Amino acid sequence: MRPWVRVVAVLFTIGYGANQFSPLMVMYREQSHFTAVTVAAFFGVYVAGLAPGLLIGGPASNRWGRRRLLLPCVIASVPASAVLALGGVDGISEAALYTGRFLFGVVIGVAMTVGSTWVKELSQPPWDPAADEGSGARRAALALSAGFGVGPAVGGSLAQWAPLPMELPYLVHIVITIPAIGWLLRTPETRPAVAVPRGPGRGTLWSDLAVPAARQRRFLRLVVPAAPWAFGAPSISFAVQPVALGGRTAGFGLIFATLLTALTLAAGVGIQSFARRLDRRSRTLGLRLGLALVVTGTLLAAGTAASGSLALAMIASVVLGAGFGISLVSGLLEVQRIARPEDLAGLTAVYYGLTYIGFGFPMLLAGLTGLAGYPVLLVGMALLALLSLVVVTVAGRRVRQLTGVPQPVSPES
Repeated sequence: MRPWVRVVAVLFTIGYGANQFSPLMVMYREQSHFTAVTVAAFFGVYVAGLAPGLLIGGPASNRWGRRRLLLPCVIASVPASAVLALGGVDGISEAALYTGRFLFGVVIGVAMTVGSTWVKELSQPPWDPAADEGSGARRAALALSAGFGVGPAVGGSLAQWAPLPMELPYLVHIVITIPAIGWLLRTPETRPAVAVPRGPGRGTLWSDLAVPAARQRRFLRLVVPAAPWAFGAPSISFAVQPVALGGRTAGFGLIFATLLTALTLAAGVGIQSFARRLDRRSRTLGLRLGLALVVTGTLLAAGTAASGSLALAMIASVVLGAGFGISLVSGLLEVQRIARPEDLAGLTAVYYGLTYIGFGFPMLLAGLTGLAGYPVLLVGMALLALLSLVVVTVAGRRVRQLTGVPQPVSPES
C-alpha cells in the first residue's frame, strides 16, 4: 500500500463516521419529536467542535508532526461513535447526541486539515514521483467525499432495515476504524517534530496560529466567497430538503433522506476528476461552474419545497452534489497554489473552516421559517450564491493568466 493510500483510507473512515449521522436525523425527528430547529442544531454543534479542530490542527501538526495529530483523532472517533450509539439506548438522549456530534466536529476538523496536507505531501517526490501537481488535492477531496457518501448510505440503510437502528450504524464505524489506526502507524512522517526557540512571544503554538497567506487578495476574492457553498450545497440537499418536504415522505422519510444523501455524494465524487480537467483549462473555471451549479440546485430545491415533488428533490440533489464536488476540489487546488509549504496546513484549515459555514445553513433556514416558508428562503439562498458567483467571476478576470506559482504573501499580493 502506497503511503498516500493509507492516509486517504483514514480520511475516508473519518468522513464516513462524521456524515453517517445525516440521514439518521430523520429517525431522531420522527421518533423523538425533536423540532426542526433542534435537529438542525445537531449540525450546528458539529460545526462548533469543528472550529477548534481546524484552528489548532494545522499549526500543531507543523510543530509536532502529522501523525502525532492525526492518530489521536482517528482513535478519538471511536468513543465519539460510542457516545452517539449510547444516545439511542433506553430512549434518545439529546445530551449524548450533542456530545457525540461535538466530538466528531473536533475530530473531523483536525483530520481534514492534517490529513489533506499529509496526502498532498505524500503525493510528491520522494514518496510518489509520478504524481502530478493536483494529485494531492484530488485524492484528499475524493477520500472525504467518498466517506461522506458511503457513511450515510450504509448508516441509513442499517437504521431502516437492520436491528438496533440507533446503535448498529455507529458500531459498524467503530469496526472499520480499527484497521485505519494500524495503517496510520506505518505511514511515513513528512513533517518531523521540530525544536522551537524559547523566549517571550517566540515559539508558542499561539504564534503559529497566524496564517499570513489568508490575507492575500487572491484568497479573499476567489476562495472566500465560494468556500461556504462547497458544503452549503450538500447541507441544502440532504438536511433542508427532507424537512421542507414535510409529510410527503411519511413512513419512508429515513430511507428517502438516505437516498438524497447518496445521490448528492455520488454526484460529488463522480465529478471530481472533471474538476481537475476544468482547472487545466482555467484556474477559476471550476469555482465559477461549481457556484453556478449551486445556484441551479438551490432553485430546484426551492421548487421541491413549493411542489412537494420527490422526483425534483432527487434532481436537485444530483445538481447540488455536482456543485459540491467541483467547488471542493477547485477550492483546494487554489489553496495549494496560494500557500507556501510552511503555510499549507494553516491555509487548508482556514479554507475548511470557511466551507463548514455551509453546514450552518439548515439551522439558519429552520430559524427563519417563522418569517417565510422554505420556497422563499431557498430562493433567497440562491440569490446569495449568485452574488458569490458574480464576485468570483469579476475577481477571476485578474488571475486567469497566472502560472500557478505561489505569490508573495502580503495583503497587497
